[in-house]
Amino acid sequence: MTSLLPVLSWKQMLAVLALTLAAGTAGYAQRPVSSPIAAPAGANTWLTFLSDARLSQRWGLHLDGQLRRAKDAYQPQQLARIGVNYHVAPALQLTAGYARASSYFYNDYASASPLPEHRLYQQVLLREDSGRVHTQHRYRLEQRWVRRPGDAQATYLNRMRYQLRLLVPLGNKGKLEPGTPYLAGADELFLGFGASAGRNFFEQNRAYLALGYQLTKAVAVEAGYQHQMVQPAAGYALRYNHTLQLALSFQPDLRRGLALASAL
Repeated sequence: MTSLLPVLSWKQMLAVLALTLAAGTAGYAQRPVSSPIAAPAGANTWLTFLSDARLSQRWGLHLDGQLRRAKDAYQPQQLARIGVNYHVAPALQLTAGYARASSYFYNDYASASPLPEHRLYQQVLLREDSGRVHTQHRYRLEQRWVRRPGDAQATYLNRMRYQLRLLVPLGNKGKLEPGTPYLAGADELFLGFGASAGRNFFEQNRAYLALGYQLTKAVAVEAGYQHQMVQPAAGYALRYNHTLQLALSFQPDLRRGLALASAL
């Protein structure tokens, strides 16, 4: 079957990830001292749970939960996402769903109250797992209702996101099988658009590098480093966050069990 993915070699993709991470680090080292508002770098920890359960030939359920330590232990950020997956083909998956986020600012000008956010999202996922390097392209649109500090009502915002993720199994066979360690790298770009975005078109970029282990066919764990570059708003300095990310992935295939249950 002809691949749906752009024609890029795995070496070119790794080079893209490496250059993005290097550019972000260089930007942190060279940021202007006379920034409009100081934005010191933050050291954070993210705990992530990700699940895509296969329910039938075409349909599945997506669950995503994150606990992010933003500043102090008493100022966490939480995000919960749920969605419905539609499997068009082995390499193409469509998702639509809802997310609820509660967060704090990262710097010394942080608000004393959490900032609730509601999102609707639509997503296209393209995969290529046949080669040595497993490749994933994720395209996501978000409709966001954000209540900013001091505002009585939420502001509506549009955002688009693109993520390139590469995974390299480290086993002798080059396959992602139970008991196989792997390297993972990703880069995700966030762009705001629409009337409410104003001049703040670029929102953030996340570059990620991790070591993972495939425990079973359905369960994997990862530990890695994320470099996050954020543009809070026009007139604010770029913010850089260094994050330890710990992730648990659970990808069960429930088709056989559900089929047996329905036959009883």
